[in-house]
Order: sequence, then C-alpha cells, then structure tokens
Amino acid sequence: MDIAQSAAQVKAASRKLAALGADAKNDILRAIARALDARRDEILRANNDDYARSETEKLAAPLLKRLKFDDAKIRDVIDGIESLVKLPDPNGKTLLSTELDTGLELYRVSCPIGVIGIIFESRPDALVQISTLCLKSGNGVLLKGGAEARETNRTLARIIAEASIAAGAPEGWIALLETRDDVNAILSLDKSIDLIIPRGSNEFVRYIMDHTRIPVMGHADGICHLYIDEHADIDMAVRIAVDSKTQYVAVCNAMETLLVHREIARDFLPKLKAAYDEKHVTIVGCERTRAVIDAEVATEDDWRTEYLDYKVSILVVDSPDAAIDHINAYGSGHTDSIVTSDSAVASQFLDRVDSGNVFWNCSTRFSDGFKYGFGAEVGISTSKLHARGPVGLEGLVSYKYILLGHGQIADDYATRKSSFTHRPLNKDFQVK
Repeated sequence: MDIAQSAAQVKAASRKLAALGADAKNDILRAIARALDARRDEILRANNDDYARSETEKLAAPLLKRLKFDDAKIRDVIDGIESLVKLPDPNGKTLLSTELDTGLELYRVSCPIGVIGIIFESRPDALVQISTLCLKSGNGVLLKGGAEARETNRTLARIIAEASIAAGAPEGWIALLETRDDVNAILSLDKSIDLIIPRGSNEFVRYIMDHTRIPVMGHADGICHLYIDEHADIDMAVRIAVDSKTQYVAVCNAMETLLVHREIARDFLPKLKAAYDEKHVTIVGCERTRAVIDAEVATEDDWRTEYLDYKVSILVVDSPDAAIDHINAYGSGHTDSIVTSDSAVASQFLDRVDSGNVFWNCSTRFSDGFKYGFGAEVGISTSKLHARGPVGLEGLVSYKYILLGHGQIADDYATRKSSFTHRPLNKDFQVK
C-alpha cells in the first residue's frame, strides 16, 4: 500500500474513531496497556537491536539515551495510558450556547481534528504517548519516528494496532511511516491529513511549513533559560539550576542557557560550579562569568544552541530587563524560568517573556504534558495559534458550530419579520 492509500485509510478510520464514546475508547486504551505489558520481552528485544546498531553507527550519546526503551520506560508509558484513561473525553464539550432567536439555538461543540501526521525524534516512548493521545481524542494518526528506533517503532506500532483493533478500534486508524521519502510524500496529502506536528530543529520545522499546504503545529528547538535574579535564594537557585540542566539532559525542556544577575554572580557562581562539577557539566561563559569561575569561552552560537548534553552556557546580565531581552532574542519560545524572591520582578518576567511556558522558582523540567496532568503530550508547541506549550488532549481537538432550528429562514431577518435576540443559554448541546 502506498502512502496516499495509507493516509486515505487512516482518514476513513478516523471518522469511525470519532464516533466512539468515551467508555469504548477507554476500554481500547486499557487493552493497549495490557498488550504492552504482556509483550514487553518482544519490545525489549527490538530495542536492544536498535541500540546495538546505533552504538555501532556511533550515534551521539544524547540520542542513544533517548533511544533506550527499558522496563522502566515501558512501565512509564503504561502508567501514562492509565492516567489518560482517567481524563475526561475532550470531545462533545459545549463551548458556547447562544439563542439567536426563539427556537433557533447555536452551539459550539468540541470535536476531533481528524488525521494527524506526527514526525518525532528517536524516542520510542513518544510513539506510545502520541498514538494513545490521538486515540483518546478521536484522531487517526500517521507516525514517523527516527530511523534509529526503527525496530522498536515497528514493534510498538504493531502491538498497539493489534490490541486496539481487537478491542474495537477501527482498522487502519494508525499507520507507521519509515523513510524520508514517506515524509515528503505526506506533505502533499492535504485531502487526507488535517494537521502535521513536526518535532525537531527550527530548520526542519521551517522546511515542513514551506513544503505543505497542511496546517503545521511547530515543535522546534528547546533553547530554555533560567534567570537567577539578584534577589534569589542562592541554595534554591543552585538546586533549580542543577535540576533544570541535569535531571535529564537529552530532552527539550532541559535548560541550556543560565542568566545570572551581576549582583549575585560572585556568591552564586562558585556554589553552582561545585554542584555542576559533581555532575560533570561543561560550562561555557561570558567574560564576566569567567572572571568568577573557570569556564570555556562562550561564543555567539552558544546562546542559540540546544546542547541536549551535560553542557551549559552562562551569561551575567545587568538587570531583569537584560535577561528578558536576551531570552526573547535567543530563545525558542519553549520554557523559561526565573528564581527570585521579588514578586514585582517575577511578575515582570512572567508577563514579558514570550514563551509557551514561563515559570517562577521552579525547574524548567516541569514543562511536560504528563506533569501538567494532560495525560502525556504529542509535543510542546512553540506556535501561538490553536495550541501552545505541552499539547495534550485539549490541543488535539477542534470544534464545530451546530445550529438547531424550527423552520427559520434568513430572509425573515433580512426583511425584519424576525429579529435576533443573541441571548446566552448557558446549557449543554443535546438533540431531543
């Protein structure tokens, strides 16, 4: 089956999936979780094959870390599915209800987007999270993971498809793409695919946007910042800076650039350096940073780099304004955090930093759909339209307007035989 036929099949299946009720979808999700648990040996063998091949091919260490899919990761994705089951169905919600005139009622009701094409990095857990989120939200899905995870992705997609169809999902709702040619092929399928979500570099996301008429929800680089204000508690700041950088370095919400107010730099930086040395973090810094601690020279490129590794760039700034300006100039609109005890400074930072996730006195690593209670995520959108930040269930639905009448015609209103009331109804849509 070619890509166009596969996408058309997913489109047809998505319409059937959209008609499934919440209980039916939850039963299917539970069946997927049971199948993943029962077939974990099969999954681990496939992942070991991918890992061994990637080691031989000298895959970069951060990518190898993302690729690993062990028992703990399988347990995590199963826990994520169980959490997803507990969430309310995002479809069929009444978002607006208005009486246009007596007996003429308008409703805005949430509904699935349709078919979503998602291109993601070499993280097998992402395949499970994305596919189950799409199922719960009633969307068909075309998945393209990294080539490094080829065998793991094949195994996971097969298990999910078999378990879901046996439990009542429409056949063909999920399809796996494997090559770059497949990606280029789907970009022209605007009749079958309703949304593309590319996860990767800014250049990659821009390439997708420039070569398709399909709407694109961009998830680009995670150039995340942490700003240590002069009014920060130093011990708190060190803990947050260590966690933001090292808790898991190979993810998009790990902090890459640390900004430090000049008034706190001499007290804070030596303590941070000692903590980073224990974690084997390489530091590159500006001239004022290097006047306080040993660090390599930071270049202009460092402020624009997503390391995904045990490396951090540090810049000493003169004010909160300077920190905010740097973040808005060099950041990717992903996640940025401030550590300060001054609520006025914090308020200014939260208001003016133009990112999807802006934090006060906490780690950038909290920028995550599962941690937010969204039941995992398909990605973190750095766009501003439709969805922003971690995209969970609510970001995977659209809405339609439903008008219920009793024989009304527009001409009566044009000729003023009837007039609009536009009265809020404050009630849920139902047909009765």
